[in-house]
Amino acid sequence: MRDDVHTTGYPALCASCEARHRGICGALTAEQLTLLAKSSSKRKAGEGSELIGDAQNVESYSNVLSGVVKLTKMLSDGRQQIVGLQFAPDFVGRPFRTESTLAAEAATDVELCSFPRAAVERMMTEQPDLEHRLLRQTLKELDQARDWMLTLGRKTATEKVASFILMIARNIDPTMKPEQRTIAFDLPLSRAEIADFLGLTIETVSRQFTRLRTEGVIRIEHNRHVILDDIRKLAACSGD
Repeated sequence: MRDDVHTTGYPALCASCEARHRGICGALTAEQLTLLAKSSSKRKAGEGSELIGDAQNVESYSNVLSGVVKLTKMLSDGRQQIVGLQFAPDFVGRPFRTESTLAAEAATDVELCSFPRAAVERMMTEQPDLEHRLLRQTLKELDQARDWMLTLGRKTATEKVASFILMIARNIDPTMKPEQRTIAFDLPLSRAEIADFLGLTIETVSRQFTRLRTEGVIRIEHNRHVILDDIRKLAACSGD
C-alpha cells in the first residue's frame, strides 16, 4: 500500500481505493465511509454487460474503480446513440431520480463500487461536501458535453478522431500525471462504435486512424492497442 495514503480508521473496502481520494467518497469522513461501506459492495462486470437499463428503476449508484462505462440513449424507433463515456473515478447514476434516463454498459471489463441510492441521498443531506462533489462532477460533464458539441459540429474528420483518442488518453488511467507525455491503452470502443459516437462512417474513421499512424502521431497494435509517444502531437491534431 502506498505510504502517502492514510488508512487509519478507514474500512478495508475503502483503504486502498483510488475513488476515495479523487471521487465523491473523498468528501466523507472515516466514520461516514465506514457507515456507507456496510451496505456497499465491489463487483466486476464483463465487457458488454448492462449496468443500468434505460427507464429502469434506480436502486443504487456506483463509483467506477477501473475500466470504461458507455452511456447510451435509445430512440423510439429502436436506434441507439452513444452519448458519453465514464472512467474511474466517475459516479454512475443520477441523484434524486427514481428512474434512469440513460443506459449504462461496460465498454470494457469494469470494476465498480456500488451503494444503495437511499444511503447516498441521506448522506448528501448530512454532508454538504458530498453534494458539492456531485455538483462538480455534473458541471464537468456539462463542460465535456459542450466541448463535444463543438467537436461534432465544427471539427474536421481528422480532428474528431484525434479528439476522441485524446479523450481516452487523458482519462483511461486515473494515476496518469498531467505532465506525462507517453501512454499506451486499448480503445474501449470498436471502429463502428467510434463512428457512431463521432457521426462519421466506419470507412472515414479507419482512414483517419491510418492517417494519424502514417504521420507518426499514434502507433496501433492488434487493431485496438494505441501507443502515444508524445501526447502533445495528438493534442495538436485535435484542434484543441
